[in-house]
Amino acid sequence: MVPNAKRLGGDTTAEARRVQHELYRKMSPGKKLELVFASRRLGKELALAGIRLQNPHADDEELWHLWARRQLGAEAYDLAYGAMSCE
Repeated sequence: MVPNAKRLGGDTTAEARRVQHELYRKMSPGKKLELVFASRRLGKELALAGIRLQNPHADDEELWHLWARRQLGAEAYDLAYGAMSCE
């Protein structure tokens, strides 16, 4: 932790945030989009890992359906895929 540093959420100093924003400004739109997709993939992987811990006997297809139901919500999921039988 940096003593006497201005904080902008969490443990990021104002200077670190400024550098980060400058890097984002210089980044191409394509690179920014790559980062968005990579972040989304990581979020999905983390969510699936949690679902796998809660459902250790589920196969990959069941895990995907459990993930999709959480992403869409029960009502939208049921409309798109039908009611789940593994819950």
